[in-house]
Amino acid sequence: MMSRELEKIRNIGVIAHIDAGKTTVTEHMLFYSNYVHRAGMVDSGTTVTDFDPEERERGITIRAACVTFNWRDCCFNLIDTPGHVDFTAEVERSLRVLDGGIVIFSAREGVEAQSETVWRQADKYHVPRIAFINKMDREGADFYGTVLEIEKRLGAKPIIISIPVGQGPPHVPEAFRGTIDLIAMKQLTYTNTKTGGEVHTADIDADMLEEAQHYREKLLDDLSLYSDELTELLLAQETISEEMIRGVLREATLSDMAVPVLCGSALDGLGVQPVMDAVCYYLPSPADVPDVQGRDPSRPDDPETQRAPDPKAPFCGLVFKVKADKHGDLFFLRVYSGTLKANSRILNPRENKKENVPQLWRIQADHREQIQEVEAGDICGVIGLHFSVTGDTLCDLKYPIVLEQISFPETVISMAIEPESADEHKKLTGVLDLMRRQDPTFRATINEETGQTLISGMGELHLEVIKNELLREHKVKVRVHHPRVSYRESIQKAVEVEGTCQRTLGGTRHFAKIQMRMEPVLSDSQAVEIAYDCNDEAFKPEYKNIVLESLREESQGGGQLGYPLISVRMVVTGGEFSDTETTEVALRIAASDVYRKGLEAAGIVLLEPIMKLEVVTPDEYVGDIVGDLNQRRGVVTQTHNRGKLTVIESETPLSNLFGYSSAVLSLSKGRASSSMEPLKYRPAAPEVLKSFMLD
Repeated sequence: MMSRELEKIRNIGVIAHIDAGKTTVTEHMLFYSNYVHRAGMVDSGTTVTDFDPEERERGITIRAACVTFNWRDCCFNLIDTPGHVDFTAEVERSLRVLDGGIVIFSAREGVEAQSETVWRQADKYHVPRIAFINKMDREGADFYGTVLEIEKRLGAKPIIISIPVGQGPPHVPEAFRGTIDLIAMKQLTYTNTKTGGEVHTADIDADMLEEAQHYREKLLDDLSLYSDELTELLLAQETISEEMIRGVLREATLSDMAVPVLCGSALDGLGVQPVMDAVCYYLPSPADVPDVQGRDPSRPDDPETQRAPDPKAPFCGLVFKVKADKHGDLFFLRVYSGTLKANSRILNPRENKKENVPQLWRIQADHREQIQEVEAGDICGVIGLHFSVTGDTLCDLKYPIVLEQISFPETVISMAIEPESADEHKKLTGVLDLMRRQDPTFRATINEETGQTLISGMGELHLEVIKNELLREHKVKVRVHHPRVSYRESIQKAVEVEGTCQRTLGGTRHFAKIQMRMEPVLSDSQAVEIAYDCNDEAFKPEYKNIVLESLREESQGGGQLGYPLISVRMVVTGGEFSDTETTEVALRIAASDVYRKGLEAAGIVLLEPIMKLEVVTPDEYVGDIVGDLNQRRGVVTQTHNRGKLTVIESETPLSNLFGYSSAVLSLSKGRASSSMEPLKYRPAAPEVLKSFMLD
C-alpha cells in the first residue's frame, strides 16, 4: 500500500548525461526498496524502466518511464529520463511536473555536455536537486574534481555530505570500498549488494579521519551561510545535532541555494541507499512546492490564479506525456490539486470541452494497476480522453484554470519516406498520427511537389528510432531516404515596400494597396512578429484584421526557398482603399504581394542549425580531431583537460556532422567519445546558399 500523506510523497526524476548510470541507479533503488527481487542490468536488457525493445537493444533510455515504490516512510513517484540529447524533450516534460531531481555524474567523465543541458532545464523549472557522483570504482575516478566542475561549470553550490573511502577499481591499492557520512560522522560499508543490500555503520578508519574532519568542517562552514542559529553554535564550539544540519541543508536545497552531493558505485550497489535517504531528507514533497500558478480562462482580466496542493481544493492537473496505443492512448497526468475519481467528467479549457475519465491507472513502467481515485501530488495514467494532448490542463468543470504549457525545441533534421503502395500509404498516415500524439518533437509533413512524406526530429538517432518503430513495431513498408538538414530563412536588411491589387475578377473590380516595413529581428527571438502602426482612418479595423491574418498565413508558408521564416518583423504602416472596390480578395492579394516584394527587396539569408559539439579524447588524437573539425566548417571554441583526457568544444554545422560519432571513433582508434546538442541558427556559408539557388 502506497503512502498517501502529502508530506511523504516525493515526485522525483533521475537525470544525467548518457551513460552516467541513471538507469542503473534507478534499478538498484527499486531493488533495495523490494520493488523487484533482483537488480536488472542495462547491458543484458533486464531493467524495469528500459522495457522498450529498442531501448534494450541499444542499451540506452529513449522514453521516460515512471514507477512508484516506497522507501522508509516515503512514497517515490520516480521518472527515469533519457540522457541522449536527441530525446531531451522527454527530460523537459518530466521536469515540468517533478518536484525534485537526482542528477547523476560520472566520477571519471565529470560534468559532460548533456549534464549542462539537463541542469539548465532543472534551473528553468526551479527543481531542487541532489547530486550523486557515480562510478567511483572506475579507473580515473575523481570525486573532488567532479565537485569542482559542478561548482564552476554549472554555477551551483555543491555541499558535500558524503566522501569516498578510496577511489578507483578493485585492483589498485586505493580502491573504492565505501563512503563516509559527514553528517553522522560514520563510515559506511555495503555488503550482500546482489541479495538485498546491507549498510554497515562503523567508526571512521584512522587513515580517513583527518580528511573526514576537514570536509565535516567545510560542511558546517557552508551551512552557516543559511542559518544564524547554526552559526552561533559553530562560533561557540557547541555540538550541532544531525537534525539541525539536515534541517538547514533541506531549507537551502528547497530554495535552490545548495545541492547536497553524495557518491558511490551504482553498478555494484554501493552508496545507493544514502541517496534514497537524501531524497526523503532534502527533496520537496508536493506540500513544499509553491502553489501552482495559472490563469482563469473565464476571467481574462484576472492575470493569475493558483491552486494549493490540497486534496479538498478544486481539481487541476497537467497532461505531460501521451503513450499512443491502438487500443486507447495512455495520458500521463500530474495532479496539482483536488481529487480525481474514475468515471468522472472534467474540463479541457484549451478546447473548452468536457472530457470523460473512465479509467485511472497507477503506472509501473510497462505495467499498470487500475485505481479508483488520485489526489493532489499524485502522478497517474488516464485512459479514455478524446481531446487532450501533451501540455494540456485538465480541471474541475466549475473552477477552470489553464496552467503554463510545456515548450519543446524545434526539429533540426528531416528524412524522406515513401510508402510502397496505396494501402501502405493509408496505413502510414494512421501510424504517423499515432506517433505525433506521443512525441511532441516529431513532425511529419507531405511535400506537395514530390509527394514524399518528410519526417523531422531532433537528431540522427531520433530519426533512426522513428524509422525502426515504423518498420518493426508498426510493420509499415516504406522506402527511407537520407536525412537532410532543417534550414531556416531570414532577411538581410530593413525595407519599406508596397503591395498592390488592381484586378477585375468575374466582372468585379478589386483594388487595395498595402504599405509595410519589413526588418530583421536582432534579438535571440526566432519568432515572426506581425504588427500594425497606422493612424489612417481609411484603414478600417476589418481591413486591418484581414491584412494581418493574410500576412500571418503567408509567413507560415516560409521564405523564398520554402524553409520556415524566423527572426523577422513586419509592420503594416499604411494603405490605399476604395469604398466600392476594396474587397477581402483585394486585401489578401495586396498582402501577398507586399509580403513577396518585401522578401525580394530585403534579400535572403539562409540559416543553418549549428550544434554544440563536445569531444573527449586522449591527448595524442587532439590534432587529428581538430583538423577534421576544421574540414567540417567547425569552430573550436575551447579546449580543456578533464583528468587525463582533453575536452574539445566546438560549434559545427549539423550538415557536416552526419555519421560523426563513427568518424571520431575511427580517428581515435575507438578511444574518443562525442556528444552534441542544438545550439543556434547562423547564416550558412555562401557556397551552401549558392547550391540552393542553383537547385
